[in-house]
Amino acid sequence: MTGAQASAAGGSGATPTPRGGKLGTAAVNQAGLWNIANILTMVRLLLVPCFVVLLLHDGGYDPVWRAFAWAAFAVAMITDVFDGHLARTYNLVTDFGKIADPIADKAIMGAALICLSSLGDLPWWITGVILFRELGITLMRFWVIRHSVIPASRGGKMKTLAQGIAVGMYVLALTGPLATLRFWVMMAAVVLTVVTGLDYVRQAVVLRRMGLAAERAAALEAVAAVADVKDTVGGQCVADAAGGGMEPVVDPVAGVRGGSEAAPVAGVRGASEAER
Repeated sequence: MTGAQASAAGGSGATPTPRGGKLGTAAVNQAGLWNIANILTMVRLLLVPCFVVLLLHDGGYDPVWRAFAWAAFAVAMITDVFDGHLARTYNLVTDFGKIADPIADKAIMGAALICLSSLGDLPWWITGVILFRELGITLMRFWVIRHSVIPASRGGKMKTLAQGIAVGMYVLALTGPLATLRFWVMMAAVVLTVVTGLDYVRQAVVLRRMGLAAERAAALEAVAAVADVKDTVGGQCVADAAGGGMEPVVDPVAGVRGGSEAAPVAGVRGASEAER
């Protein structure tokens, strides 16, 4: 290979980008709005109206259509697991995902609960408890987000799993022992919902108090630092003023003039005495 060819091929020192690559490289390269995590979130949002139509089709009591509705609900819950995992693993977290992901979660679960209660399959108080908890915790996250972020706990993940299983069992037209089983699964989900909700409230209060205390401490430190600077500057000014009053000020110009004028006077006096 000649020098010109080498310069053209690799003179810039840049490493050529391979055409193929692993999923991680491809995901990182598309970390904009249209990445795989956000696409799954948008798919989950689009599944909400589809799920409602399928569940309420033909009065909401057709086992076949309810099976289709269950399939749509299951796909939505599965995408909820994968979009968050992909976003964290491949650094695909975006502002859109932070807002759209919780909205999609609440939308699919809220739609299922309201539809089931409207059909008479699920008591309204269960729907009210779950929705009140979900909306309340979402608002509380915004309440403390300036100070810190409430991390997802293991209990919260168990709650989400229990809710998904229970609601999925209610979507299906189950009878006999399975219908009894789904009631107890739903009760377990409600208990986890209330317990984890209270734990989130405790965490939010603690985090907010810690954040406010840290802000007050930082403000006091800033005020103390400003006061120290003022004291230092003021003390230096006083010392300079005192030192200036005690030390004589010498005029270099006067010193030069005095020396030059003293020499000729002494010479004249010496000459006059010599003449005498």
